[in-house]
Amino acid sequence: PIYHVQENVLQRVLQLPVVSSTCESLQRTYVSTKEAHPLVASVCGVYERGVQGAGALALWSMEPVVRRLEPQFAMANNLACRGLDCLEEKIPALQYPVDK
Repeated sequence: PIYHVQENVLQRVLQLPVVSSTCESLQRTYVSTKEAHPLVASVCGVYERGVQGAGALALWSMEPVVRRLEPQFAMANNLACRGLDCLEEKIPALQYPVDK
């Protein structure tokens, strides 16, 4: 049997050249700032570890809720993907990196 892969609106948005190039630029700035300033790197390291721990706890605690709401999430995702299709048609600039 052929399985249909569900489109994920978040993945689609992150793959848009305008979004991905912006994220790459922010990441480069963040990394270079950490490399240039040891104190900032130390503070950022503490923050990053805290966010990872909080994220893991949030995922664990939200799992039962997410499972129950899965049909609603799927419907919202489908609507968002259709909306993104319209945006991509009407705004061609979304297909270009920020510098273009």
